[in-house]
Amino acid sequence: MSARKAMNRRRFMSRTAAAVAGLSMTASMRARGANEKVVLGLIGAGGRGKSVARGFAGLDNVEFKYVCEVNDLRGHDFAKEMKDRQGYAPQRALDMREVFDDKDVDAVLVMTPEHWHALASIRALQAGKDVYVEKCPTLTVDEGRKMIQAVRKYKRVLQVGTQNRSAPYGHSAWEYIKSGKLGKVVEVKCYNTLNGGPWSPKPDQPVPKGLDWDRWLGPAPYVPYNPGRHAMAPSGRGWQQHWDYCGGKLADDGSHVLDLARLAIGDPGHPKSVLCAGGRIAYPDERETPDVQSIIYDYGDFVMTMDCTDCIPYNKKSSTAVRKGDRFPYWPQNATRIEIYGTERMMYLGRHGGGWQVMVQDAKVLDFEYGYDPNPLHRRNFIECIRSRKDPNGVVEQGHLSACLVHLANLSLRVGKKQLHFDAQREVFTNSDQANAMLKRPGRKHYRIPDEV
Repeated sequence: MSARKAMNRRRFMSRTAAAVAGLSMTASMRARGANEKVVLGLIGAGGRGKSVARGFAGLDNVEFKYVCEVNDLRGHDFAKEMKDRQGYAPQRALDMREVFDDKDVDAVLVMTPEHWHALASIRALQAGKDVYVEKCPTLTVDEGRKMIQAVRKYKRVLQVGTQNRSAPYGHSAWEYIKSGKLGKVVEVKCYNTLNGGPWSPKPDQPVPKGLDWDRWLGPAPYVPYNPGRHAMAPSGRGWQQHWDYCGGKLADDGSHVLDLARLAIGDPGHPKSVLCAGGRIAYPDERETPDVQSIIYDYGDFVMTMDCTDCIPYNKKSSTAVRKGDRFPYWPQNATRIEIYGTERMMYLGRHGGGWQVMVQDAKVLDFEYGYDPNPLHRRNFIECIRSRKDPNGVVEQGHLSACLVHLANLSLRVGKKQLHFDAQREVFTNSDQANAMLKRPGRKHYRIPDEV
């Protein structure tokens, strides 16, 4: 079996190299040599931001000149860490435009909460910077369209943090399905069944020292400071409970599963309709975002479903041992699995290193490919594309389509668990003015994405 595994990996890796290389962009700057230094700025130094930045800091000829953070507790912490690593501390910035205006900076990592992703990315693109932006890349459908326009207008590289786009086994799954070996794909079931807990509101408080609350809110409506929305501690969260800042667990984590599922079945466009049920079911508290969502996407010639929870303790993500590439998850209780049903066979597919297996009756495995954690490959791909001026693996158009699956489902839930029919060309609903009104958000003065990017 080990010889077969090695053969499969060589075969699929060679195919993947062509599949994920992307289309060449018309560059506004020359391609760089592999040894030329890439200078980065970090925008948002929370837990995820620092984790991603550490990975980039470990690459050859990459360094950080700036850390932009509105929370002093987080900004100084990361600057000190980088001083120990690269020999000098990145400069601290409060306003991200200071980073964008520096001609030494080649690219920025947008690691803010979701409500800042689109505006920060577009401002960076307008300033001539390449961008790595965390998922979910947008908070609304309109933001995704504007992000695509900006990438293409300013001829920049933008990598969405959908790391499975750099997973060789994800592309080999696509090759396998495209070959017809599953038969006709009729149903795709996605799962993001994770654990959570109850939530309770906190009273408003004075803005803590060291926090620029207005800048943290950015495009979101102004409200008094509340520790239930923002926590000063470096590991603190809270913003994910509110629609103004996040699309909930579906956006924060489930978007990875939806994106990998789309990749494996050939990156279809928008669904024809969406229906989402759920809400605050396990913990009927005052949090806005749901702890249970069950979604049906109708693509016409196949159906995709998504079950997303924030309340199940017994399902787990693929373990570190699985992600090393020599074993598979226990699929029935893998929290982030995908089941792809064809008329002849079915495939289990796991995100972030889960690999895939094809099965028939009696759990007989016919084909398989082990997986590895794709995060290092995704970071390396971004730096390579800064140098080559090619489109990255997490290309903006596919990031937008996957993010829209989050947005459409959440809108279905928020307008009363109604089936919404979607016009893919115009990106509007044909049966809900209420949902259409939420395809875009105005943004506060000084924090608005312009109509013409």
